[in-house]
Amino acid sequence: MPVVDAVLSAFSTLVHPLQLLVAWLLAGFHHLGAAAGLDPAGGPAWALAIVGLVVVVRLALVPLVVVQVRALRGVQAIQPELRRLRDRYVGRTDAASRQALQREQAELMRTSGANPLLGCLPALVQAPVLFALFATVQGLSRHEPVGALTGALVRQADAATVLGAPLSGVLWGSGHGPTIAVTAAMIVLMGLTQLVTQRITATRNTSPASLEGNPLARQQQTVLLWVLPVLVAVPGLHVPVGVLLYWLTSTVWSLGQQLVVLRVLPNPGSAADRARTERLARRAARG
Repeated sequence: MPVVDAVLSAFSTLVHPLQLLVAWLLAGFHHLGAAAGLDPAGGPAWALAIVGLVVVVRLALVPLVVVQVRALRGVQAIQPELRRLRDRYVGRTDAASRQALQREQAELMRTSGANPLLGCLPALVQAPVLFALFATVQGLSRHEPVGALTGALVRQADAATVLGAPLSGVLWGSGHGPTIAVTAAMIVLMGLTQLVTQRITATRNTSPASLEGNPLARQQQTVLLWVLPVLVAVPGLHVPVGVLLYWLTSTVWSLGQQLVVLRVLPNPGSAADRARTERLARRAARG
């Protein structure tokens, strides 16, 4: 479709500077792997480069993650007030009442500092990085140099394999046994990691007060718990092995990050918050 192609072309032009940065980081970590004794033409050196890219990107996102966690805490904290506010307008369907409810909800959000949109920041920022990596890995099979990834490095990367699967290989329509096995395994691992992360969030980091009398919130939890892993897995059928490795590593990072959040910044009233309070009390008693 001409319109879609034009949009993708425009987006590719916008993320080209980011693609140059991705290429520079990949080349840099690849050189580190080679200096450490890994075969420069082997899969482990390039896998290390992709994992290194994940670490750099996710460390850069830590400040945004802190903003995200605090924003989501604020949203959960005001759920009882939002519920009482909506209860006041139950049965009032006229335009004036709807507008008044929207104004009061917006004012409550503003005064409390809660902003659900901030919860999407890390994912939105990371999306162009994924696209830049996708374009870079996709260009390997065409031997297209990008910035620090010279023609020689691109040919090396194209010949490199992860457990027998080339970095530019994809599951859908591949017909190549190792590629199918490796990509399928990574997709399953991503889905399971997502499921565990969402399960931990739902059971350990959700305040009962935010769910009480709020069937929509419970429904959203169920959707996130079971549907999100599927939505993550489906695009993986068409994603190169190198990008899947980035995605899987980033998903594992998210699980570890959530475990840290549970200990450091749990939602007030959640099971994790109670565990943190008890932990601090025991530490104070010993001190």
